[in-house]
Amino acid sequence: DANGILNVNAKDKATGKEQSIVIKASSGLSDEEIEGMVNDAEANAAEDQKFEELVQARNAADGLAHAATKTVQEAGDKATDEEKEAIEAAVKEVEVAVKGDDKEAIDAAAAKLSEASSVLAQKLYAEQAAAAEAESSEEETESSADTNDAVDAEFEEVDAEPEKEDDKK
Repeated sequence: DANGILNVNAKDKATGKEQSIVIKASSGLSDEEIEGMVNDAEANAAEDQKFEELVQARNAADGLAHAATKTVQEAGDKATDEEKEAIEAAVKEVEVAVKGDDKEAIDAAAAKLSEASSVLAQKLYAEQAAAAEAESSEEETESSADTNDAVDAEFEEVDAEPEKEDDKK
């Protein structure tokens, strides 16, 4: 019912008794107020979405900064001073951007850090790959040296107990 009033009738088939109840909307809200609340909820959904995206951008940038810092520490003297400085500067930029509410600034700082740290990461990866390659080729030369110890030999099968002519009677 448009007025928020609902009449419900029910009849008990076993006893034949009939009852009715009137249900009235008691929220005290007009249709306009309800519609306004729905519109507010929809508007807030967009704000909530933006906030969630901002939180995700902050988390991703924080994770990247942590990983880049760890990579610099693990690289030690394999990283040049320029590489270290570029990464540290980009990490500081991320730390500043993450404190703000500008998702684009956070994403831009994260992209800059990603670019700065990828150069060092690629260098370290190439060194690891080269070390692994050298290690496996050492193993190959060791195993091929082992096979060079083999001796060519000819053999002839000899019957241990030759049959005697006397045994056959």
